[in-house]
Amino acid sequence: MNLIEITDINAPELDVFARISEAQLFRYYEPQVGIFLAESAYVVERALEAGYEPLTLLVETARMETEGKPVFDAIERIWGREKLDSIPIYTAGHDVVTKLTGYAMVRGLWMTLRRKPEIPLAEFCQDKKRITVLYDVMNPTNVGAIVRSAAALGMDGVLLTHASVDPLTRRSARVSMGTVFQIPWTKADRRESEGINPVRMLQSYGFKTVAMALTEDSTSVDNEEIRAHEKLAVFMGTEGTGLPKEVIAACDYRVMIPMYHGVDSLNVAAASAISFWELMK
Repeated sequence: MNLIEITDINAPELDVFARISEAQLFRYYEPQVGIFLAESAYVVERALEAGYEPLTLLVETARMETEGKPVFDAIERIWGREKLDSIPIYTAGHDVVTKLTGYAMVRGLWMTLRRKPEIPLAEFCQDKKRITVLYDVMNPTNVGAIVRSAAALGMDGVLLTHASVDPLTRRSARVSMGTVFQIPWTKADRRESEGINPVRMLQSYGFKTVAMALTEDSTSVDNEEIRAHEKLAVFMGTEGTGLPKEVIAACDYRVMIPMYHGVDSLNVAAASAISFWELMK
């Protein structure tokens, strides 16, 4: 393997692990595709199994066996020994890694991987029956948690508007426990994301659209009529402000989760799990 011990934390080869923002990584190296950064052996293994190509690896020296070995084995199994021997594998002690990143690394392992081209919206919707739409959800923790619930509870895919956070950001991928690599997802472009365009486009593809919102005409999430539809798209809004009024009005249904003790709403990630469970029955 191409093991390289870190002696200079300012080496430009290590910029991707600490000094380049995730937004910059999106177009770093390859303007047409870009790269992303994943952390922890578990998340990295899920990415490798989903066919994402490994580029560089940084491992805390003390974690070479516990965290590094499973990743090395996965690279060799999926990409071959030649790939494992060719990619740079940087190693460093705990103190050096902490100085490089500014904090203790999560379980001592990070990897950069090449992105895949995003799927056009029309193509993405072709074989889906149950999808969730994240409308301008910008909190990476919420996006990761929603993706995890969608994958675990049987949804067919996740569609994000252009302003929503990238599911491959380090935190979203980690919170999702790697399920961002296991369930199909795509992002709408700017035009497709404007106003009620996502609603109208999904309706044109045969989906009944469901807005998770507290309105006077909201029905309960366990509504049998809604469950009976062949194709459903469930719209989730950003934390705090929720979905725009025009999006709520444009959807075929408005759905709420019954609340008690004067509570008016749940965190969007918690609400998504309940909604997916009920609508998939």
